[in-house]
Amino acid sequence: MDGTRRAVVVDRVTKQFTLRHARSIKNMTVRALRRERLRDTFTALDDVSITITVGEAVALVGVNGSGKSTLLKIISGVMPPDEGSVRVRGRVAGLIEVGAGLHPDLTGRENVFLNGAILGMDRAETLRKFDAIVEFADIGRFLDQPVRFYSSGMFMRLAFSIAVHTDPDVFLIDEVLAVGDPLFRRKCIERLHEYRESGRTMVIVAHDAALLRRLCTRGVFLEAGGVLWDGDIDTAADLLLKKREERRRAQPPAAEASR
Repeated sequence: MDGTRRAVVVDRVTKQFTLRHARSIKNMTVRALRRERLRDTFTALDDVSITITVGEAVALVGVNGSGKSTLLKIISGVMPPDEGSVRVRGRVAGLIEVGAGLHPDLTGRENVFLNGAILGMDRAETLRKFDAIVEFADIGRFLDQPVRFYSSGMFMRLAFSIAVHTDPDVFLIDEVLAVGDPLFRRKCIERLHEYRESGRTMVIVAHDAALLRRLCTRGVFLEAGGVLWDGDIDTAADLLLKKREERRRAQPPAAEASR
């Protein structure tokens, strides 16, 4: 593969987290007396390697706890890997969490400049794109109100609008399209289609298999922190539906209500 065509290279990435079992001195003392562990290590990603070429639209797929959101955060640079490396070509932007980068005490207007700077735009570029950002976000008279008064949908609209107007080479999205009204969701999906058609690279985490089939051509299915499948999106989406059904059937039936 030509190295100049590589947009994202994830090379043998491992990430672990420490799980604390005691949240108070009392709990710590009781667990210590019982000789129980105070903490455990959880491996979220285990020796994961993925190469994404320029212009690909890739879905990171898996049931809850599979490691897909952790991998997206590592690709974005928000979180470092414990082992391995990640290389990303060009400007990276996107939405890893609803409202990420928005300061609650600043107004929507002020946050356009703050978040724009975080995502790599200078003030001149933000000024040129300001009207387009505000029009796309459609937050109306709330533009000059502190964003702590915004609904989760308004947060998402403003954050998404800023991100898409940075014109990133690699666009990362984690579940944020599940928030907001249907009209704005359709507008976001249309913009993502435009991104894909223009040859931008996209990496998307979502639980909506139908949406992933529409937006992506490739799926990487993660299970227990490892890559179970890396190939066409239809197979990855079918795996997601299958694994969900297996998990649902494995759940114990709800206890009958007492009469």
